[in-house]
Amino acid sequence: MSTLLSLIGREKELFTIDLNRNEKQLEQAVSESSFLVLGGAGSIGQAVTKEIFKRNPKKLHVVDISENNMVELVRDIRSSFGYIEGDFQTFALDIGSIEYDAFIEVDGKYDYVLNLSALKHVRSEKDPFTLMRMIDVNIFNTEKTMVQAAKKGSKKYFCVSTDKAANPVNMMGASKRIMEMFLMRRSLDINISTARFANVAFSDGSLLHGFNQRIQKQQPIVAPSDIKRYFVTPQESGELCLMSCIFGENRDVFFPKLSEALHLITFADIAVKYLKDRGFEPHLCKTEEEARELAKTLPAKGKWPCLFTKSDTTGEKDFEEFFTNNEVLDMARFKNLGIIKNNASFHDELLVEFEQQIHGMKTEKSWSKEKIVKLFFKMLPDFGHKETGKYLDGKM
Repeated sequence: MSTLLSLIGREKELFTIDLNRNEKQLEQAVSESSFLVLGGAGSIGQAVTKEIFKRNPKKLHVVDISENNMVELVRDIRSSFGYIEGDFQTFALDIGSIEYDAFIEVDGKYDYVLNLSALKHVRSEKDPFTLMRMIDVNIFNTEKTMVQAAKKGSKKYFCVSTDKAANPVNMMGASKRIMEMFLMRRSLDINISTARFANVAFSDGSLLHGFNQRIQKQQPIVAPSDIKRYFVTPQESGELCLMSCIFGENRDVFFPKLSEALHLITFADIAVKYLKDRGFEPHLCKTEEEARELAKTLPAKGKWPCLFTKSDTTGEKDFEEFFTNNEVLDMARFKNLGIIKNNASFHDELLVEFEQQIHGMKTEKSWSKEKIVKLFFKMLPDFGHKETGKYLDGKM
């Protein structure tokens, strides 16, 4: 992990002290329990699955829509950790499907259900159809699986949120904020906890993961020069989720404490470190055309064409925050983990109206982005949606 840490400008792992202090309790809780991990083949899902697996659970079932990523997860676990005596199985299922419901009906008995599935990209709001799927995955699949977990007697439901849910400016962050409202309502039926954290470095589909692809395909490296972000490693994301799942009290939201240990860095700075780590000198270009052309010749000379520009796309947040001014915090329980303490605060009539309106749109098979945005504003009156008319898919 040391190379990965240096790429994101850090020297130390975030949660070492908290893990060391609580490892015995963590190992005991995991070894005595059964787990269902939803969205377990994504970057965070794989990290969480590995954190559970290496502590010898009684039962660990993993569900994900991506068959290929699931195969890689199993190969990775076998190569790193080998085998456990507990029941470890993976299932290539869509959480929203009839097949998944049948799977839950057959057994469905898990002490802990962890939901890591999400549409996580800001660009998912660029068209009304992907936006509706984001609502389905981030909100309604969460609600459905929470109801199932409560019905089957699970002791805890964990769901990952995002730092972008604190004062959201894009539809992805707002969908996760609305999801948190649904969590609060369901917390009357089952204990829930969640986590908000920073960007996961080199996670599937992220800009940093794209650096690997660009190198493989001998294409230019492109990054915004004006956006600073906090990053956690995949392993740290898994540790944070498991800690929240096992140690979180009802309605707790765990987050990494902002400190010198969690380094703020631009994507462009990471790109420079990344290229130097691979033996290349960055060569700054002024246009996409120049960068594409130089990609044919520069790498052979030990240089790599880079295009670093200012961000002007919809939904980019100017800064990152894990909590808002009106949230109650517990900053004393852990060294590097903060906790947002929540009451069961929600407006049931608003949530019911949201469900009915979305159901109506889907029944008619007709909706617009404007109509959905309007509904989001009703749910979140302070929603600071930033619409520039430009999306990442329109850039290199």
